Amino acid sequence: MSHILSLAAGTLPEFPPDQVAHAAGQAGFSHVGFTIEPEQWNRQQIKATKAALAQHDLSVLDVEVVWIPEGGKLTDNHRLVIDAGIELGAPNVLVVSSEPDPDRTAAALHQLCEWSAPSNMRVSLEFLMITAVQSLDDARDIVKRCDHTAAAVLVDSLHFQRAGHSPADLNALDRNLLSYSQICDGNLQCADDFDSYLDDAVDLRSVPGEGELPLVDIMSALPSTIPLSLEVRSKAYRDNYPDPVERAKKVRTAAMDYFDRHNITIAQ
Repeated sequence: MSHILSLAAGTLPEFPPDQVAHAAGQAGFSHVGFTIEPEQWNRQQIKATKAALAQHDLSVLDVEVVWIPEGGKLTDNHRLVIDAGIELGAPNVLVVSSEPDPDRTAAALHQLCEWSAPSNMRVSLEFLMITAVQSLDDARDIVKRCDHTAAAVLVDSLHFQRAGHSPADLNALDRNLLSYSQICDGNLQCADDFDSYLDDAVDLRSVPGEGELPLVDIMSALPSTIPLSLEVRSKAYRDNYPDPVERAKKVRTAAMDYFDRHNITIAQ
């Protein structure tokens, strides 16, 4: 049994999807994820991205991010992210929410599921301390309220730690609610304020094995074949490896060394 390993868009946040795909392919990834910016997702970018995927024989794991706003009202730009994922053959779309009312968030999530369901795309709700959905329990509750088979919960190893969870908390989670997971390492602790959580999420991640998170225990509690999205959103890596291909190669090589040491099998 083995995991798919995908290059997350967040590892190369300053580059457009076609360059992310080229970097993923040249680094040896089998899968890749994309951030879809509606104002930049035009026919030219679609053509370039599809060409890069074909050139490197890459599959798409996910697209992101649909951000449910306060009030829960979805727009054409939210639909565009879903449509982009469908066009690229992505099996997952990542969703976060700023809406504090769980019923309104669930209603928006249900609408996203309705849009994605004809293509069998799962709609994965991520919990993190800088949004209105901050814990695994919050996300699970909203998915239950959503009441749609396409709805899923996204576990990100860093946000899982920040929410105060332990690997044992995953044992009671319905396996069907997990479509894929985001993996990185990081500091064990973080100051309890918005700015610190934001900095932690966008600048301070590290490759598995370079930080202090209990990654082996977290991964052992996840399904044994769940696809993994390697999200090393790190200022240090951006500064030290400004070239996208070099950065993608570095994070994959370091992550594979960690997985090999801990007998975590990655599909080649």
